[in-house]
Amino acid sequence: MHGAHEVLQAIAVVLCVAAVTTVLFQKLRQPVVLGYILAGLVVGPYLPIPLVANPEVVTTLSELGVILLMFSLGLEFSLRKLFSVGPTAGVTAVIQCSIMIWLGFVVGRAFGWTTVESLFTGALIAISSTTIIAKAFDEQNIRGRLRELVVGVLIVEDLIAVLLMATLTAVSSGTGLSLGELSITTGRLVAFLVGLVVVGLFIIPRAVRYVVKLNRPETTLVASVGICFAVALLAQAFGYSVALGAFLAGSLVAESGEEKVVEHLVQPVKDIFAAIFFVSVGMLINPELVAEHWAAILVLTVVVITGKILSVALGAFLTGNSTRTSVQAGMSLAQIGEFSFIIAGLGLSLKATGNFIYPVAVAVSAITTLTTPLLIRVSGPVASYVDRKLPKPLQTFVTLYGTWVERLRDAPRRQTFGAGVRRLARLLLLDAVLIIVLVIGTSLMAGRLASIIEAQLGIDDQLSRYIIIGGAMLLSIPFLVGVVQVARRLGEELAEAALPGRKDGRVDLAAAPRRVLLVTLQLCIILLVSVPVVAITQPFLRGAMGPVVVLALIGALGVTFWRGATNLHGHVRAGAQVIVEALAAQSHSREPGADEQALDHVSKVLPGLGEPVPVRLEASSPAAGKTLAEVNLRGLTGATVLAIRRGDASVSVPSAQEVLRPGDVLALTGTHDAVEAAKSLLTGAPLPVAAPEPTGAQV
Repeated sequence: MHGAHEVLQAIAVVLCVAAVTTVLFQKLRQPVVLGYILAGLVVGPYLPIPLVANPEVVTTLSELGVILLMFSLGLEFSLRKLFSVGPTAGVTAVIQCSIMIWLGFVVGRAFGWTTVESLFTGALIAISSTTIIAKAFDEQNIRGRLRELVVGVLIVEDLIAVLLMATLTAVSSGTGLSLGELSITTGRLVAFLVGLVVVGLFIIPRAVRYVVKLNRPETTLVASVGICFAVALLAQAFGYSVALGAFLAGSLVAESGEEKVVEHLVQPVKDIFAAIFFVSVGMLINPELVAEHWAAILVLTVVVITGKILSVALGAFLTGNSTRTSVQAGMSLAQIGEFSFIIAGLGLSLKATGNFIYPVAVAVSAITTLTTPLLIRVSGPVASYVDRKLPKPLQTFVTLYGTWVERLRDAPRRQTFGAGVRRLARLLLLDAVLIIVLVIGTSLMAGRLASIIEAQLGIDDQLSRYIIIGGAMLLSIPFLVGVVQVARRLGEELAEAALPGRKDGRVDLAAAPRRVLLVTLQLCIILLVSVPVVAITQPFLRGAMGPVVVLALIGALGVTFWRGATNLHGHVRAGAQVIVEALAAQSHSREPGADEQALDHVSKVLPGLGEPVPVRLEASSPAAGKTLAEVNLRGLTGATVLAIRRGDASVSVPSAQEVLRPGDVLALTGTHDAVEAAKSLLTGAPLPVAAPEPTGAQV
């Protein structure tokens, strides 16, 4: 139990040093999070500076910062908004966590760590830090689609972390984790979430509205923070993260419609305790241990930053986000944080890992915390650079892919989640489970089976093991083929729902886009299934057999995809010519909305081009007189220009050096959000805030 004097001393030291560093970093125009971490290093026990705060007291206080940060984040996300990004975030989180768990395991084994230590390493680098990202986003005023996607991924990651800790506990205790136990653990988690949301929706929004009507800010603040801590404590009582409970509390309060009032009142309290949290992270940095394990820390830091950027960007793009949003999401999530400490501490408490795992996790977290604000800041320019450097067929594909996924989301539920789709999904899951059972069963039983073969046939032990492995590989082939075939059939169902074929016998002008969409969906489904399978089975395999098989499948699909993307590019050029002719036919019409009617007809004839929208460039437009490259329309918004009507002349698929002129009518395509953002950019209205833009990129 900490005395009042000790707590007061810790708060005074921490906040005074944090105040000095944050003022200094503000003057230097650097993120204040870095100042807080530096303050933690100064008041920590590892530097010979006569300003030491009690680490236990600071850690206890920092827990309040985590809770209040997550509560504030939840206030921005009503449950409806959270559910809307759930499927996208879920797929992205599963792909990202699976890849990172596998990479962490491989790194651990490369350093000679035990299998269990390597498993813990993979788990602790898989989960990004909600607290760090929330603070960095607040500092840089990031809102909109990017924030929604990143927060959705973080929430799913927290749920995955709960399952990981249950699995690692069972593995470390030697009891193993059966399918039944895993199902029970998952069921308890789902039951807790559903029960909390259902009961909370009946009580919390009504209570918050009643309190706010009293028009007493003090009462509103106390009641809101009380709800926050009560739900966080309830989550902890059920064995889950207090951060998860606080976030759900914020989401339930947001359902009241009074979230802005509550957020304004909670903000100052949140800022104080959030500062203490980041100071506590800095206090954990031990320079001696960092120097001792510098190689592992360096490698894991590179793996975390590179692996998360690529895996999150891949998952986000495959689920229908633009190149810009996908790259920015990847660069935002390139760190580890509080859950990594919990997982590393779990390994120590179970005596499953050496003492070095915890300081390594802290050091990697501290370094990636330092790099996160910078990565978020430069993510806009990096995303624009990536977009510019993509080959022309890929630039065409990334624009149209978002429109296809949008159409897939808007398709009737009976097409996207009907009986046929559910049956194929069950077959896919069954094949994946059978592959996992076959690999793990062969690994665990290889020694016993080899002894039986050696005794019965007189074959030496090594040859017996080769026979067993060969037999297992032959048995797994039908299931691997099944995964590929079922993924294709499932992709065909979904592609047909997004871009239906013609039933009247006429030429199917959506065939080329549908083929590319089919291959992409097949690739996405195979990744979603195979990456977790590889992550689960890697500890039981020797070498890189699993990843090699997955890469071979992806490579084969990649060749097919490139051919389809090249054909799509030609299809779009032909479609752009149709748009040019349609706009030219309407150029002399004085009827209002003539351009819209012409392009509406084009979208029906050529459904693979999205829904082209005409935008007239006025003389007052900030884009007038600039080239498309200078405007950076696709890089900033995700929309692209298919054609330009300029008086009696027209331009089909304009190049980046095409100069825009007043009076031009631009045919834009992309998702609805992308087209609206492009309209704002072309008319001079402010863009929705997503991330800091590169200097000179805005028009």
